[in-house]
Amino acid sequence: MAKLRLHGKIAIITGAASGIGEATARLFVEHGAFVVIGDIQDELGQKVVSSIDSDKIVYKHCDIRDESQVQELILCTIQKYGSLDIMFSNAGIMGSSTRLLEMDMASFDESIAINLRGSALLVKYAGRAMVENNIRGSIICTGSVSATAGANGPFGYTVCKHAILGIVRAAASELGKHGIRVNCVSPSGVATPLSCATYNSPPSEIEMVSATISGLKGIILKTEHVAEAALFLASDESVYINGHNLAVDGGVSSMNTAFLAIWVSFFQLKLQSFSSDW
Repeated sequence: MAKLRLHGKIAIITGAASGIGEATARLFVEHGAFVVIGDIQDELGQKVVSSIDSDKIVYKHCDIRDESQVQELILCTIQKYGSLDIMFSNAGIMGSSTRLLEMDMASFDESIAINLRGSALLVKYAGRAMVENNIRGSIICTGSVSATAGANGPFGYTVCKHAILGIVRAAASELGKHGIRVNCVSPSGVATPLSCATYNSPPSEIEMVSATISGLKGIILKTEHVAEAALFLASDESVYINGHNLAVDGGVSSMNTAFLAIWVSFFQLKLQSFSSDW
């Protein structure tokens, strides 16, 4: 029997009603964790829980823009399970696809509220709970290949993903003295329901572009690959890793950023076409 890498651990995963979060929730439960899904997509979240069919997973509505809901998510988890060992701050949005000169500030503010402020709230209150309960826990944030390169991508999204690296490194420095690790997992383009809807593209198109720019051939990035990286950072196998940005991108972030322009140009065209349909 395979080793259960999270046996008895208590985890919160936000944005787990679909995509990377859902894949991670399934994997964490397989490895023995008790998982609380936090999301605003209530119907989808409940379907994920039902499909996993385990007493080790529950759903809790949480809008991470609301500080009180973040606090309640963590409090309810601790009241139910007695502890919090793992926080995976994964909820986020792509936001507006516009670049700087055409940027709508309302859309920018929304990206900041969800992708950045929401992540900061989750890290803050998870860290506080772990310190108060003397838990040597693991906090993981979802970054992006956009966190290490500009590449003329969606402005608000790129800014937020760079800033999430700042949250991770600052929190790792502050919480490390309590034995709490804070790390980041940064995928390149993954065909999730969110990305497919944002770019009005089927999974095959997103996977095709992702494979084109990847330096690692013969494999297509899936949500399960990102989930495996999160599992590693959540488990004791990464016990001495802190403040790290784990890229799950087939080497894209170590290549010339001109390759990223292929990705961006493709989706800019897709979005222009999508907008013209309306």
